[in-house]
This record gives sequence, structure tokens and C-alpha cells, in this order.
Amino acid sequence: MTSKVPNNLPLWLQERDTVIEHSANVQWRYQTPPDYTRSKENLAKESVCNHLEGSLEAIVQNLVRTFEMEASFKSNHQEWLSVVKDKFRVITNGGKEFTAADVSIQGTYNTFMGDSEHYTASQETFESSAKLFQTTFPQGFPWELLEVYSGPPKVAFKWRHWGHFRGAYKDFAPTGETVEIIGVSIAHVTDDLKIISLEHYFDNNLFLQKLTSGGKINT
Repeated sequence: MTSKVPNNLPLWLQERDTVIEHSANVQWRYQTPPDYTRSKENLAKESVCNHLEGSLEAIVQNLVRTFEMEASFKSNHQEWLSVVKDKFRVITNGGKEFTAADVSIQGTYNTFMGDSEHYTASQETFESSAKLFQTTFPQGFPWELLEVYSGPPKVAFKWRHWGHFRGAYKDFAPTGETVEIIGVSIAHVTDDLKIISLEHYFDNNLFLQKLTSGGKINT
């Protein structure tokens, strides 16, 4: 596996497909590399930003998407390129701190969402959480970077996650609406832009209110 590709940026700062293409002998969680074809189609149609290639915004967006891909699909966190593996920590809304190993075992949804009235991360597994949100957003749940407020070594940025609520969320009926999360994150990075730590801030209650607004499904 090579650490660089033709434009001379490190591999973890490339687009996800390039990272996947250059990830040889990786332990993929589902035996084969992920396919982002549908995600790219959604992004092309529904993104609100189109960052210039090589800009800080594009580089940070690639880095975060690479991290999300690795955390979701590379089952061995020692093979993640986007983070400093022995130092990495992630915190959401000032809550519990998770290591790379924690994220690999529990999944990004559980370390991102935490425990609340309508989602109990401590009772979910990696597989159950992934299945739940894939059911809730059958067309995907894309992520894009909106703005970068400060550059390395402490990168603060605004982002949006969105999806079309067309599948049941637990026993709550889908509304068909587009559900959007807007949040802010702070990434502490190395000189070569590997992530040392991530802090996420967003309104979890507002997100879950939208997923339960359709009311309980009659059984």
C-alpha cells in the first residue's frame, strides 16, 4: 500500500474511493470494500457546497469522510490511516470519551448519539445501530462540510448530515421528510493532518424529535 497518490497529498486526505482503491490487504468488516456509488449520487444532487479541490474545506471534508469510512468498514482500527491510533479520542456534546478501539467495537452511531429517551446507545451494538439507521434512511445518510472556521492544528468546522425519512425508526412511522442535522466539530490534528481528537456538538434531541414525530406505528 502506498501512502501517497499523484497529487502528493497523503492518502487519508484523498477522496474515499481513492483511499479504498489503495487499501490493500485490509480487514473489511463485511469482507469486501464499501461501495459509495449511491452516496456520490446523493451528494451530487443534494449537497449545498462544492468545495474547490485542494482547498482547506475540501481537504478537511475528505479527512472526515475517510475517518467515517474507516470506522464503519475497516474492522481493525490499527489499519485506520486517518487517526493517530494510540492517542485518538472522540467526544460528543461534552459526554463520554471514546478511543479508536471503542469506536471500532461500538460503531460511529453509538459513540455519536449516546443515551437518551429515544435512543439508548448502551443497549445497541455496532450491527443493530447500523441496521436501524439504514432502515430509517434507506436512500442513505450523507455528510458534507459547510464551513471551516480555523485551520490546523485545531480545525473547527460546521457540517450537515441529512437523509430522507422513508423507513420506520424503531416503532415510529416514517414521515417522508428530509431530516437534517447541523453541527460543529473541532479536530485536533498532527502536522500531516491525522486526527488526534474529535469533539462534536449538535442538538441530538432535535434530531430524535424529528424521527419520532410520525407517532407510533399501529401493530
